[in-house]
Amino acid sequence: MPKITFIGAGSTVFTKNLLGDILSFPELADSTIHLFDINQQRLDESYLIAQRVCETLNVKPHILATTDRKEALDGANYAICMIQVGGYKPSTVIDFEIPKKYGLRQTIADTLGIGGIMRGLRTIPILLDICKDMESLCPDVTFLNYVNPIAMNCWAIFRSSKIKTVGLCHSVQGTAEQLAYDIRVPIDEINYFCAGINHMAFYLKFERKTPNGVENLYPKIYQVINENRVPEWNRVRYEVFKRLGYFVTESSEHFAEYVPWFIKRDRPDLIEKYNIPLDEYIRRCEIQIAGWEELRNVLLDPENKLIVTPSHEYGSRIIHSIETNTPRIFNGNVSNHHLIDNLPEGCCVEVPCFVDRNGIQPIRVGALPPHLAALMQTNINVQALTVEAALTRKREYIYHAAMLDPHTSAELDLDQIWCLVDELIAAHGSYLSEFS
Repeated sequence: MPKITFIGAGSTVFTKNLLGDILSFPELADSTIHLFDINQQRLDESYLIAQRVCETLNVKPHILATTDRKEALDGANYAICMIQVGGYKPSTVIDFEIPKKYGLRQTIADTLGIGGIMRGLRTIPILLDICKDMESLCPDVTFLNYVNPIAMNCWAIFRSSKIKTVGLCHSVQGTAEQLAYDIRVPIDEINYFCAGINHMAFYLKFERKTPNGVENLYPKIYQVINENRVPEWNRVRYEVFKRLGYFVTESSEHFAEYVPWFIKRDRPDLIEKYNIPLDEYIRRCEIQIAGWEELRNVLLDPENKLIVTPSHEYGSRIIHSIETNTPRIFNGNVSNHHLIDNLPEGCCVEVPCFVDRNGIQPIRVGALPPHLAALMQTNINVQALTVEAALTRKREYIYHAAMLDPHTSAELDLDQIWCLVDELIAAHGSYLSEFS
């Protein structure tokens, strides 16, 4: 039976969901599950909830918990990473509050933009340390990385480590289900082919089989617009669909800060028109923190029945496919080696991948429609420079990344960008000490 290590297992709800997915497969029910976190209290809570998941599913895996990362990784066949370096406080708050002083507002700030740059800079060194541990303790491990910013993090790993790594996100399958609901077609009838970069992949095909052949479902998406049925929380993506002709995977609140068109300090009308939730991630974190005590008590209370339902995450299915030779297709973030012709070689791309006992095998896409590739390149430029800064520890690349960021450059001049970067590096202190 495989050993599966959870890195950042103190993310208790995510751990519960992934563990439930894994142990729901009979072939994985006897696995060794090693939980690791640096926070002893959260680790203890996750361990207790893991025991409750086992009771609910009536399975008996070998579950261990430790604050020693090397112990957790020793001999692992799979490692699932879900850490957040710097946490909500201080780091996420810093990433939002300091840019606000310059008039730069964000929604999520975990993938691109000045917030995504800072998050990548403080996360990449930790991930590379984890990879060094794996190279010595479990060199054949399959590393499943859920940590944002996925493209920057994975790109840095691809350049610096030989560990088999794939970045995982739920935006492709999640958006497909949302679109199925909007167009009133059951999701199990829909086939799609999706490719691009993380949080900016597009459905190149969105269709279903009918008795008369294959039906292109894009006209039904246009119908949602024509019938004024666009969900108010999804106005940005439908607007982009109107302009580009393809539907993007990541949510409207995310996508609004990847481009220069929607969040403008002198255009409050755009914020209202497209229903853009500024400071959304801050709001979500505050709600989660406020509700955690109650949720924790519910999860830990043996008098309450624990509900374990399948999640949308790919992780468990990838492990099951490799262990049982069950073929599956999923969208993963991998290195661009002859996969997408009109994106840079070696960058991190999100493409369909085949998986069986031979491991993860990315599927060649070819060339994307040129306007989609051009849009992605604006984000790849920022990713590339952030990775360069993290790997070389040269501060100038941080300025360059911010200069080329679509949202930041649309709002701030060069002096403001330089001052903003300086202030953020100082505020993050020890997390970015190599740039001080």
